[in-house]
Amino acid sequence: MFLPLKDINPTSRKPVISISLIVINVMVFLYQLSLGSANSTLIASLGATPAEITQMTDLVGRTGYNFIHAPGPSPIFLTLFTSMFMHGSILHVGSNMLYLWIFGNNVEDILGPGRFLIFYFLCGLTAHALHIASDPSSIIPTIGASGAIAGLMAGYLLVFPAARIVTLVFLFFFIRLTVMPAYVIIAFWFVIQLINGFGSLGALQTGGVAWFAHIGGFLAGIGLTLAMAGEKVTLFDRIRNR
Repeated sequence: MFLPLKDINPTSRKPVISISLIVINVMVFLYQLSLGSANSTLIASLGATPAEITQMTDLVGRTGYNFIHAPGPSPIFLTLFTSMFMHGSILHVGSNMLYLWIFGNNVEDILGPGRFLIFYFLCGLTAHALHIASDPSSIIPTIGASGAIAGLMAGYLLVFPAARIVTLVFLFFFIRLTVMPAYVIIAFWFVIQLINGFGSLGALQTGGVAWFAHIGGFLAGIGLTLAMAGEKVTLFDRIRNR
């Protein structure tokens, strides 16, 4: 198992959007913690629930969490966005924000703030789409920035495949701090998502990791990077030159 800690890949500009996204996510999580047991109601209201989205039916009642300040409950489709800023635990938000910082700042550097924000949300929305397609009748709310961050990892892989990542390696009781190329860490991570994602098909879902959201976000990241920064992609050149 790998735990990336930081990359050795300086940027040419301050990653304003990446920092802002981290701050917003952490602030939202702190607000969730302040709610105590009412946090479960917030997650049900603002998380993205596949069955609600495919049927466009409010299963929980959202009048108490009207986040567009209009009469009546908020539109269900907005949960596709609000869910990206909510997390289920300290480990969940902590790991996501760590990955956002490691991989997001360099992707923002090559895209620029505006296009980076578009990239981020499109990856997150595609992540939702594939997750919903994998289980459209699920009544389990999906929360977290993982799908959007998976897209950032894909972009990083395409542009900076050989970037050095300071990583903790766990092998049973063996723990070692080492430096590894980005393509090893990201490719290993994606294979794990594929194995778990297809292994979960047909199984009774009671919560846990939205594997297909990660896969969807990653695939979106590949397509968007090729479309928005194709001239900076170096992965294929490195493969051909081997």
